[in-house]
Amino acid sequence: MPKLGAEPIRKAALINAAIAEVGRAGSLDVTVAQIARAAGMSPALAHHYFGSKEQMFLAAMRHILKGYGQSVDKALPGAGPRGRLEAIVRASFAPQNFRREVISAWMNFYALAVINNEAERLLRVYHRRLNSNLIVALRPLTDHPARTAETLAALIDGVYLRAVLKPGPTDARAALQIVNDYLDEALA
Repeated sequence: MPKLGAEPIRKAALINAAIAEVGRAGSLDVTVAQIARAAGMSPALAHHYFGSKEQMFLAAMRHILKGYGQSVDKALPGAGPRGRLEAIVRASFAPQNFRREVISAWMNFYALAVINNEAERLLRVYHRRLNSNLIVALRPLTDHPARTAETLAALIDGVYLRAVLKPGPTDARAALQIVNDYLDEALA
């Protein structure tokens, strides 16, 4: 007989294990069995909840995206135009969003989006929201909000890529400094 209330707890454990295992491997070349073992459950149960490794990984990315959105929402109230922009950028490099395993998940998410329609759609939604939020924040600060937003989003992606390729712990402070230096120049 199933334990009442166990499903959300088990799903969360599998999602966290998927992020950790993809981060450890640096790729999607992990098995459902590895993820399930890391979550302390059977592969059959993992398949029952998600159906496939791709579905589990997409659930993990939705979890990451939700956490990122919550980071932005938490920092926005009362922020003026520059404060709104800084809140969006800070959220990108917040501790829960700029951990090696999360960055690795992002890089693998981009690769999966090339071959998986659901991943591509989810990535497109994220890009549109980020672009829209950046443009709204940049509109009172520059005559070229769309161009600055596009460059800023590309810079954040590039900083993530470099962070995952560099051995050792991630350095959110240095990453944030790179992006803020660009913003200071672009908005001068």
